[in-house]
Amino acid sequence: MYKRSDYKTIIDRMNEPRKLIQVVMGPRQIGKTTVVKQALQDIDKPYLFFTADNVPATHTSWISDCWQSARVSLKTQNINEIIIIIDEIQKISNWSSAVKKEWDFDTFNDLNIKVILLGSSRVMIEKGLAESMMGRFEEIRMTHWSFAEMKEAFGFNLEQYIYFGGYPGAAHLIDNQDRWEQYINSSIIDATINKDILLDTPISKPALLRQTFELGAAYSANILSLTKMLGSLQDAGNTVTLSGYINLLNDSGLITGLQKFSMDLSRRKASIPKFQVYNNALKNVYSDWKFPEIMSRPEKWGYVFESAVGAHIINYAFKERYNVYYWREGNHEVDFVISKKNSVAAIVVESNSEATNTGLQVFDKKFHPKTSLVIGRNGLPAEDFFKINPVDLLK
Repeated sequence: MYKRSDYKTIIDRMNEPRKLIQVVMGPRQIGKTTVVKQALQDIDKPYLFFTADNVPATHTSWISDCWQSARVSLKTQNINEIIIIIDEIQKISNWSSAVKKEWDFDTFNDLNIKVILLGSSRVMIEKGLAESMMGRFEEIRMTHWSFAEMKEAFGFNLEQYIYFGGYPGAAHLIDNQDRWEQYINSSIIDATINKDILLDTPISKPALLRQTFELGAAYSANILSLTKMLGSLQDAGNTVTLSGYINLLNDSGLITGLQKFSMDLSRRKASIPKFQVYNNALKNVYSDWKFPEIMSRPEKWGYVFESAVGAHIINYAFKERYNVYYWREGNHEVDFVISKKNSVAAIVVESNSEATNTGLQVFDKKFHPKTSLVIGRNGLPAEDFFKINPVDLLK
């Protein structure tokens, strides 16, 4: 079975002395549980695996019961360490307070119990960590699968990856696009919105949240003002409501609204967003064009290609903690700008025979980026770009 790079990270941290709780984070259906199980099977250490999937949310003592099982194992098996893994931890009410209590007890009593926590809801995991767990954890951030991973594990070619994205559970369905669309809708989109967002966040207009996602995903790689969105949505309320929903969808690993790059922070926040999905499957599930029909329409394929480039960039942004923007001034445009601390890189995507974009030249003179890169025609081949970690462009 294919092993992602996070597999080694988990093994390395479990081989370290007990220091911090390990929290495995990332969007749905990217293999978080699978990679933890792979690591545990190959590491020579005792462990107990628990899942809160079918545990009532109000059963708050369940976490303490898990810990007690580990403490009993330490004593009765005469071992000097054990690993606790709790999956879907966010489904237990006040989970972070319970984990904090047990972790602090073990620390005080010198019990060598190491901990891995997993959850399918990034929103609820981050909320719990911020409430009670400060100073007691570190994150292992997992992303959607890259082109290199989908190619090695499932034999995807570049065009298949650009269109179908990087969900391993859907890889065997791409020859039957109706089944593939059903999987993306039910296992990814519905599950994330209904279980991860609506379950724990008060939403006054759930239907509007879904509409906001669908429109934003369909317009991935496009700049679209919130005011214009209001005219396309039913019972849309106001731009503040839409902005809040976009933030929730971003925290859940579905879509984001990139802001215009500026040295002035207030101008960034006031800019018109450029929508970008985290996985191109989320855009193309709403496409009127099947694969490979859309490849014969360069104007349509161009947006699909640019969206795939953007998805690659923002996925690594979650893992590497850099910022992503776009830039436009008059007729000059840079598709993606990435920045971390004082380093900036500018990226333009060229996918067809349009006139050369002069945005990079203007941007270079104005902001002096560390790297300026053209992807596609007259630039770095797409297949090469999808194999790199964009953070390297900032070095």
